[in-house]
Amino acid sequence: MTGDEACAEGALAAGCRFFGGYPITPATEIAEHMAERLPQLGGTFIQMEDEIAAIASVLGAAWAGQKGMTATSGPGFSLMMENVGLAVCTETPCVIVNVQRAGPSTGLPTMGAQADMMQARWGSHGHYEIIALAPSSAQEIFYQTITAFNLSERYRTPVFIMTDEIIGHMSEKVIIPAADRIQTEWRPKPSGRKDRFLLYKPGKNGVAPMPAAGEGYNVHVTGLTHDERGYPEMSVDTQAQMMDRLCRKILDNRDDIIMTESHHLDDAEIVLVSYGISSRTSMAAMQQARAMGLKVGFLRLITVWPFAEAQISALAERVKGFVTVEMNLGQIHLEVMRAANGKVPCHLVGHPGGTIIAPDQVIATLKEAF
Repeated sequence: MTGDEACAEGALAAGCRFFGGYPITPATEIAEHMAERLPQLGGTFIQMEDEIAAIASVLGAAWAGQKGMTATSGPGFSLMMENVGLAVCTETPCVIVNVQRAGPSTGLPTMGAQADMMQARWGSHGHYEIIALAPSSAQEIFYQTITAFNLSERYRTPVFIMTDEIIGHMSEKVIIPAADRIQTEWRPKPSGRKDRFLLYKPGKNGVAPMPAAGEGYNVHVTGLTHDERGYPEMSVDTQAQMMDRLCRKILDNRDDIIMTESHHLDDAEIVLVSYGISSRTSMAAMQQARAMGLKVGFLRLITVWPFAEAQISALAERVKGFVTVEMNLGQIHLEVMRAANGKVPCHLVGHPGGTIIAPDQVIATLKEAF
């Protein structure tokens, strides 16, 4: 199946029963597949009038007790950003898929890119922490969609799946396991006296339990700065307390959230850093470089946000340099440079989107730089 179809099947396997979306290339196939499959499972698909309404409907579904998802591409991702901030502020679990295409503006609608990575981190206003995953195949997008739902439920936060047109439209073998072999999670539920319940009082892992509207608990949801009851409280102290809770539940659990994959790092002198579709280029380049006698290792970022800063920093203490491979002009490369902290040279193999990066481009940079 295609990556888009595998993403939709992963969402269904994770327990997603609501999809609100608006058609946009190259993410439309996710919506089409969900439109066909959700009614078969007692779920709800709704095509909204635009991407702003799409993400708003997903947040509403979450507070009604459902697992919800939407899927879009760059222009729609931009429109969703205000409500992404609302989801962060109100601690609303949901999954947002960005099947990236080359931009800015309308750009190349039918050609891939990885240029929305910084938008995923900082696209909404204010300071916040976010989780973003970058699968590299149709099989992995199936599993990472399940992981995205589990993380979003565990930490009551929106989670991004940052895929791209190439993965979305490429057909590959996908093995879907039996339902009883798939581990799914649900948001922590409240217990105790309903009249004493505080909607945003942190529990396990710094995450507050979350009831659905209509279950008898006091549920007041607002994008204003709010106290543990959920009531607006316009004070500097309340803002500081709220922001500390929102950031700490991600930052304090980075070891649980951050996933990477490594190859030949033990003896590596040069490390390729990549994610998503470009990691397949990097894997091929690493294998070619090894055959040439170059001690090249590969660090694949499965979780892009939070960034694997500690891992890059530790590698910078002993390797000769980094090469970041990504289909943009150097977004995650900036993070690699920051984490390396000037200890070793960092080089970029990138372009502004369209075709996949060829392994030969990586090999040429390795030869020239090292």
